[in-house]
Parts: sequence; structure tokens; C-alpha cells
Amino acid sequence: MGDKLRSKGRKSKEVSSLTDDELSKPSSIPLNRANENLAGIFACALLIFDSVLSFLIITYVPYTKIDWDAYMSQVSGFLGGERDYSNLEGDTGPLVYPAGFLYVYSAIQYITGGQVYPAQILFGSLYIINLAIVLFIYIKTDVLPWWALTLLCLSKRVHSIFVLRLFNDCIATTLLNAALATFLYQKWWLGLIIFSFAVSIKMNVLLYAPSLLLLLLKAMDISGTIVALGGAALVQILLGLPFLVSYPVAYISRAFNLGRVFIHFWSVNFKFVPEPIFVSKAFAVSLLIIHLGLLACFAHKKWCKYEGGLPKALHSVYISTLSCFPLQQLYAYGLTSKTLAAEHILTIMFVGNFIGIVCARSLHYQFYSWYFFSLPFLLWKTPFPSLIRIALFVGVEYCWNVYPSNTYSSAILLCLHLIILWGLWIAPPEYPYIDGKSSAERKRK
Repeated sequence: MGDKLRSKGRKSKEVSSLTDDELSKPSSIPLNRANENLAGIFACALLIFDSVLSFLIITYVPYTKIDWDAYMSQVSGFLGGERDYSNLEGDTGPLVYPAGFLYVYSAIQYITGGQVYPAQILFGSLYIINLAIVLFIYIKTDVLPWWALTLLCLSKRVHSIFVLRLFNDCIATTLLNAALATFLYQKWWLGLIIFSFAVSIKMNVLLYAPSLLLLLLKAMDISGTIVALGGAALVQILLGLPFLVSYPVAYISRAFNLGRVFIHFWSVNFKFVPEPIFVSKAFAVSLLIIHLGLLACFAHKKWCKYEGGLPKALHSVYISTLSCFPLQQLYAYGLTSKTLAAEHILTIMFVGNFIGIVCARSLHYQFYSWYFFSLPFLLWKTPFPSLIRIALFVGVEYCWNVYPSNTYSSAILLCLHLIILWGLWIAPPEYPYIDGKSSAERKRK
């Protein structure tokens, strides 16, 4: 009897300690779970739908020969014992991808016998795996309404990139999304290893690198970040070892060439720029400066707002690193000291990559896969009405399906990108940490 009375007393004290606002608010946990369950069921239906759609595309739409034969020629040279990257070439030119590309496509050649149709089945399966990962990420962050997940299945160009072109961008994108899913659970070391494997397939993944570095510094101290990045670098060294020990200069200059100039004809985003300007070094440097400037602005004003700006955030990281000394306390290096919110992680990663897309000198058709799966998330992070978001999505998709691209389609695409970027700039930033603070406290900040 006494225990019951004491229990009732404790409950009454807990209730009396709540504010009137907290008592008047209905619990959102059951509602969130209901929404998550609904989104999960709808996502499963989308996977089934897109599996059937992909199979129909493979069956009835003719395959387009672009890079497959070149890939197979480069792989055959590698399997034949060639380790000099300057001698690994195909129909479309020399090999310009890191070593992971050769290992993956060697496995694909072994599985498919170098035949296109089995490779299409394999890439169709890869597309569904990637879509499943992306849907999981979206449900985890709960930014989109459940019906908007349909947008992820509606791109004609992306289906073509995966099952009709067989580009290595598809593999790099899938690994990148797998790394993102890992980051959402604060598994930074594992995620960095997956991220490094994605880079070894195609270097476009490095567009995410500045955002990832900021997240690592926010989640860990400097020593932990350095050690984690060292693990990612070790992956690159091990994958490239057969080439680094034989012809290191040829490998590094070919596989990690950041100064390549793409052909003006194939540009989807800057076709309206005259070719002499397009290929000039001044144009490339200008875009790089704009790229870095936008990253700095977003990092200072948006991503580190709750830390007081980028300089204060970095100073805080420096102080936390000093607290790990003396050396006997460094056993904890690489451990997460702060838990970042899933939405904050994805926002920084997707927006950082999108800034790189906006400032890229040339986007070829397969490059659409670099950011398409983030597009609905980005649109729903803007304060625009849903009708405007859908119109922007349709407009971007239309521009990517104009072939060949022209002055008008590329100019429209750039304008749409800039509108989305402006929407992201004026949108309120989300609270970055999971630390039990109430939404009212966050708003007061």
C-alpha cells in the first residue's frame, strides 16, 4: 500500500513539473511511427513497381552502346597483366578512373562474360539496391511526405544511365549512398571506408568531401578525424598498390587527374557558354572560386549557425582536441563525441554536393546520377510550396532529357539550379545535435 502511495506521489510530482505547453501538446511519437510505417509500406510498393519497370526497359528498350566496350577493353588489358595506366585504353580513350574501377568491372566481366544483356540484369539489380538504400535514407530523415517518394522512381534519364548505359557512375553512386546510410548511424569509420571505395570507382564522389570533413570535425575531434581519414587513404593505397609499385606517376596522373577539360558538345549545364571561354583556364578557376566561396558561406551561416559560425565551430574543435592530451588519453581517438541529427548530416552532404554540381564546368548526361537521388530532399528543404517543388523537379528532369543539349536547355538548367540553391539558402537551418533539447529551446537560440 505504501509503495503504491509513493508511486502515485512521484507521478504527481512529475506531472506538476511539466509546463502548460508541454501538457497541452499531444505526443508526436505514435504519429511519427505511423508516418514511418506508412512510408515504409509505400517504399516497398515503389521497389516492386520499379523492379517491374526496370525489367520492361531492359526487355523492350534497345541498349545504347557508349562506354561498355571501352570498359571491357581496359579491363582485358589489366587482366592481361598490364600495370601501366598510360597503356590501358579503350574505344573512348585512355583509362581515367582509379583502381577500384578495374577490380569491379573485372568481376562484372567474369560474371557476365562481357555480354551486355546479363550486365543489364546486373545493373538493374544494382539500381533497385541503390533505390532501396535511398528510400531507407529518406524514411530515416523524414523530410519528405510519403507520396513524394514517388519522384525517386520517375526519372527517364536515370533509368537509362543504369540499365541502358551501364556507366561506372551507377556503382559509385550506390556505394556513396551506402556510406550516407552508415553516417546516419554515426558509424564514421565504416562509412569512410565505403566512401573511399566509391571514390576508387569514380572521383566525382569527392564533391562530398568538404561536407564530410566538416561533419567529422563536428562529430569528433581533430585527432579522431585525422585517424579516420587515414583509414580512408589506406583503402586507396591498397587498391592502387599494383600500379603504385610499378608505374606510380602514370597511375596518379591518369586516375586522379583533376584538370581534365571536357568536350563542349557534351556539356549539359554550360552549353550556352562560348567554347573558347568554356575550355579556358580562367573559366575553370572562376568556377572553383565560386564553389569554395559558396561552401564557406553555407558552412558559416547555415551548417555551423548553432555553433556561432564556422570560425567558432573550428575553434571549439581545436579546444576539444587539446582536452585529449596528455597522450595517455588519446585511446579514445576517433570515437564520436557528439551525436549529429540524421537530417543535419544529410543536409550538409547533399547541399555540399549540389553546390559542386552547380559550379561544375561540365556535366555530362551520366553525371545526373550524381545528384538526382538527393533532388527531392533538397527541394523539400526549401521553403517553396509543394507545387513549386514539383515544377522545379520536372524542369530539371526535362533539361536532362534534351538531347543533344542546347543553349536554351543548359541555361534553363542553370537557372533551375540557382533557384533551388537560393531556396536552400533562405531555408531555416535544422538543429544539428541529438542532445535532448526541446524544440522551444532550439527556436530561442
